[in-house]
This record gives sequence, C-alpha cells and structure tokens, in this order.
Amino acid sequence: MTRRTTILLRTLPFWLIPLLWTLALGLWGLSRQHSVWRDEAATWQVARRSAADIWDMLGQVDAVHGLYYLLMHGLFECFGPGTTTLRLPSVLAMAVASACVTVIGQRLAGVRAGLGAGMVLGLLPAVQFYLQEGRPYAMVAAGAGISTLLLVTLVRGHGRAALWTAYGGTILMCALLNWLSLLILPAHLVTLLWARTGRRTYVPWALAATAAVAGALPLILFSRTQASQVSWIPPLTWHMMIGPAVLLAIGAVGALLDRPRSGRLSLASVALPLLAVPQVGLIGLSLVQPLFLDRYVLFSMLGLALLIGTALDVAARQARRFPRASRGLVLVVTVVAVAALLPQALAKRSAASRVDDVLSVAAEVRKLKKEGDAVLFIPAARRDTALVSPDDFAGLRDIALVADPVTSGTLKGEEATPGWIRTAVLAQQRVVLVSDAPGVARPVSAGRDKAKTAALREHFTIVVDDRVRGRRVTVYERRG
Repeated sequence: MTRRTTILLRTLPFWLIPLLWTLALGLWGLSRQHSVWRDEAATWQVARRSAADIWDMLGQVDAVHGLYYLLMHGLFECFGPGTTTLRLPSVLAMAVASACVTVIGQRLAGVRAGLGAGMVLGLLPAVQFYLQEGRPYAMVAAGAGISTLLLVTLVRGHGRAALWTAYGGTILMCALLNWLSLLILPAHLVTLLWARTGRRTYVPWALAATAAVAGALPLILFSRTQASQVSWIPPLTWHMMIGPAVLLAIGAVGALLDRPRSGRLSLASVALPLLAVPQVGLIGLSLVQPLFLDRYVLFSMLGLALLIGTALDVAARQARRFPRASRGLVLVVTVVAVAALLPQALAKRSAASRVDDVLSVAAEVRKLKKEGDAVLFIPAARRDTALVSPDDFAGLRDIALVADPVTSGTLKGEEATPGWIRTAVLAQQRVVLVSDAPGVARPVSAGRDKAKTAALREHFTIVVDDRVRGRRVTVYERRG
C-alpha cells in the first residue's frame, strides 16, 4: 500500500464504511428473484399514474402515503418502472440512516461505538426486510437518523436557528411520509429531560416540534377519515408484545453498559428513548385502535443499533487485557454475526419472504389465457397483478369491473352489483380466476365475491388450478 493510499484512507470519513456496508446489503439480491408483493404493487401501480390522478386518489384512499407516492411517481417518470427503481430509494435511505447512527455513536461514545452501531444497523433482521421494500419506512428511518443527529448537534452547543429549522423540517417530512413517525418527538423530549439541557434547548425544541406537528395535522385529521384502510390490523395481544419486550431488554443492557447518568447527554440518553418510546407509544395507541405493526416504528431500530454498538465498544475495551484477542475482536464479531444471520438474510431476499408475488401470477395468467377469456379477481384487491403487469392480461375481459382504478380514484377499481356480476359470469365460456392461495386466503365475505364463487361453482368446471407464490390461478370452463 502506497503512502498516498494510506493518507487517503485515513482522511476518508469513518461513517463511509457503514454507509457502503448497508448499501451493499441493500443491493444484494435487490430484485428478490424478480418478485413484487402486494404492498409494493400498490406503490408500483399508483406511481405510474399522473400526478393529477394520484391527487384524486388520495382524496379517497391512502392519503397517509401521498408524499411517498408522488416521490415515486417522479422516479418512475425519470427512470421507468422496475424493481430497482421501486426499491433503490429505500436502500439509499437506510444507508443514510446508518451513516447518521455512526456519527451519533462516535460523538457520544467514541469512534468504535459509532462504527459498531452503523455496521449493526444493516444487519438487524427488521432492517434487512424493509431495506429492500418499495414502501416509505426506510425513508422515515433516514429522517429519524438525520433529526436525531441534528438534535445531538444542537444540544452539544451548536444551537443555530438554521439547524432548529432543519430539525423541524425533517420531522415534518417524516410525518408526511408516515405520521406515526411523530412518536420520535416524545423520544427526543425524554432525551432532553434526561440530559437536563435547560431552557436554551427546551424552548426552540418545543417551537420546532409544534411547527412540525401543526404542519402534519391536516394530513393526520384527513387520514383519520380513511381509517377503514387499517381495519384489517388485528387487536393487540400479549404474544405481540414478546418481540418489543426482547428488543427493550437488549437495549436496556446496552444502556446499563454505557453507565448513564442524568444531567448529561450520553449515548444511552439518546438511544434508549429512541428505541423504547416509539415501541411503547405504538402499543399505547393500539389499545385505542389496532395499529401494532413493527414497520410503523422501524426507525426505533436506530436506537437499538446504537445500544448494541455501545455493548461492542465495552467488550472491546474489556478485551484490552488480552491484546491478541482485542485486535481480532471486531473482525470475529462481524464474521460471527454475518454467519449467524446469513440464513435469515438469504430468506429475506427470496420471493417466499413475502405473502405473495404479483409478477409471478401475472406470468402464469399469460401462459394460461386464451383468446376470448374473461378474468375475475377474489378479492377485488388482487386486481393489482393486472395493474402492475397489464401486458400479461392483454385480451382478457375484466367482467366485474365497471370503473377502473384510475377513473374511480381507488386502488382496486369499482365492481358491479352481485346480480350484474352473476349475469356476466354466466355469459362466459372460460373464466380465469385470480385469488389468494389457500394458506393465506380469507373466507369469502363480500357479496360481489360470493356471487362470483357461486356462479363458477354451479355452472363451471375447473380445468387448471395452479398455486403461484402465495396466489392461485384457476381456469374454469362452462359445463354443457
């Protein structure tokens, strides 16, 4: 290695290592065997609409993701639809989050703790899952990292008005991507109270936080009118809290190792509230209305990574008593962690890691369809496969649809009445039905879907019945 190369390596920012590490983890297997599941299908089909059509849809459904859809629309317009365009923003966002975690850890506990935290973040199972997800949760995590880094900078004595404005603006952007991210504000408040930062920090923080909440309030109030969208989330049960309890226990150990004291800013005073408050807050909200999904507080994993980074730093310091072991500790820990998590990492990069795959089922329909066939979807939301891959459904007549999703300003379109659907089905010779596979299918309850199944069962015979990655493609032919 030349002297110039050595100098270059020493002058490179240390946060670049976790950033590149997380980026590599995200790019590895990015296409997930060329699969797209139902949540990502919503992003894909909405992002392909015009900005005006997206705005029209937000008035009826999914207003909570409006900013994200508009951002993805811009990217699809620039780079075209595809799994890379769909997921790369999440990969880049989580890489930014890892860089922020690294800098926070370095400022509060040293370079080794910061590097450990940044490297750990990309390995956490929840992060690896949403690292390659065409949804806004990784972007919210990046915003949480940036806002927490700004708060640490401000508390450490750099209280410029411009930084407070940037802090409030970042919180607002996170809230517009997912307003449950506002749970980061009480976490930051706990940090300020723990560190006893005083009036010089409390007042500007309160102003910035109030401005962010006020900016997000119209979205919060309007999205509450669309609460039926989350009606499928099950009520909170005791077994749902096992995961958060384990995470909090791990975080508490890391916090104790940091030897936290009240009255000063420490890694524990930043990381433990960042981990615990969003988790506990979401549990509290779920007692009022079921909302408990780990992805809504994915950003709390930044706190967990910081606390694990602290634990690694403490272990490295203790290992100094054994110089030979100390030198290889970081390498050994990294290799062991990667090896232990490799099976799970591989699983999360497979098509089977998600409930279903709209691209595979579209390819199956293309293979089975014949000229003049009709197509039905049970439930209507399974129409997403045709919206993502319209070419595979070319020539098929969607006989239940009376207003397509764009015209109706919805995600799944508007279907006709049960009686009309039954009449339309009985006029067909062959029908291709796209539905959920038995393992994930819910009982048919909607009147329209009951009309479809009844007409097919009474007057048609199944000639093909294929299961494709969480979905089912069934071809019916008219009897007699």
